[in-house]
Amino acid sequence: MDNLVIEGGLPLSGTIRIHGAKNAALPILAASLLAEGQVKIRNVPRLLDIEVMLDILRDLGCKALHEGTVVTVEPAAAASSHIPETLMRKMRSSVFLMGPLLARFGEAQLYQPGGCAIGERKIDLHLRGLAALGAEIREKGSRIVCKAQKLRGAEVILDFPSVGATENIMMAAVLAQGRTTIIGAAREPEIQDLQRFLNEMGANVKGAGTDTLIIDGVTSLRGCNFEVIPDRIVTGTVMVAAAATRGDVTLENTEPGHLASLVHVLRRAGVQIDVGNDIIKVSASKRPVAVERVVTSPYPAFPTDLQAQVMTFLALADGVSMIKETIFEGRFKHVDELCRMGADIRVDLNHAFIRGVPQLYGTTVEATDLRAGAALVIAGLCAQGRTVVEQVHHIDRGYDRIENMFRQIGGNIIRETNKTKVYS
Repeated sequence: MDNLVIEGGLPLSGTIRIHGAKNAALPILAASLLAEGQVKIRNVPRLLDIEVMLDILRDLGCKALHEGTVVTVEPAAAASSHIPETLMRKMRSSVFLMGPLLARFGEAQLYQPGGCAIGERKIDLHLRGLAALGAEIREKGSRIVCKAQKLRGAEVILDFPSVGATENIMMAAVLAQGRTTIIGAAREPEIQDLQRFLNEMGANVKGAGTDTLIIDGVTSLRGCNFEVIPDRIVTGTVMVAAAATRGDVTLENTEPGHLASLVHVLRRAGVQIDVGNDIIKVSASKRPVAVERVVTSPYPAFPTDLQAQVMTFLALADGVSMIKETIFEGRFKHVDELCRMGADIRVDLNHAFIRGVPQLYGTTVEATDLRAGAALVIAGLCAQGRTVVEQVHHIDRGYDRIENMFRQIGGNIIRETNKTKVYS
């Protein structure tokens, strides 16, 4: 197993280019199944989750090639509607293939998905939405079989603005007969990117970015060339790391409008942030001040995927901060690890109370999930002494070689494989 070894205490400084968004690329790759011709997708990062999705597409019969940051998918040869359980369990986002498989083959056979253990993430809303479009769904243990002779447009009301359910229903509805209206849809930028991709292939989708989507079904979709948006969570992670280390970092290839809630929190803490068209500059020379209240909630509110990173930052602030986690009940697993590094954090149900300390101290910690791992890397970059972050495979699911990313801007971080240091 790989470890990350960090010598902390250095302010980050320099310029870094942000890679493409994992959470946009994954549903777009799933939607490529719907095309009749070749799909070329640019700005796709090299991540474990991306490779799993490509393995699934290949298992279904597609040709899929990842060269640099460009993925080329030839979906015409796809012949199977069955996703093996071994691949499903590697990644939760494999569930995105239900909608495209149903739309293309009239059938999808799959299993309950895997992924990070950050709390209960049922797929009931996915199944209920597909059933509204005419799918017959049977569950036996972890196995799910969906069948539909013909998908038909319908009104689908989501009780919660689930990103995954919104995207799955969108992808099924683009080839359904008639109009589908999704009420209570998620509004995330990744959904807006999926709408752009589907429409580039010839779909008729409107409303992404609002809570109501209207999809008028078409009979076929063509291949296309497309570029994925920058990753707002990677952007936010680097911003927080720059602020926490009291550094001076310029981030290029960003979408500043996607991170308004984070910019607001960092500015409240005393961090200077300057924003351009696709550039964000973060400067912090003094100890941050506590932020009284940060609450995670669906977009455009503060993202749950940046909660752990911001908690690390606030662990070094002057005063007491509070974070309320409203999305995933299991998303405070990084707290014990941060406390082992000297943080003073108390958890009460879904509230974390953070009393800032002047200094964190390096030790060996474990990445329990993707974003917790990123938070511990930030803690290591701030800490006095050496930090070893174990279970790096979680981090590799969402960051393209995080050690390379931070070394570009002055972080003293290496990847250690089988006790041999590798400067990758």
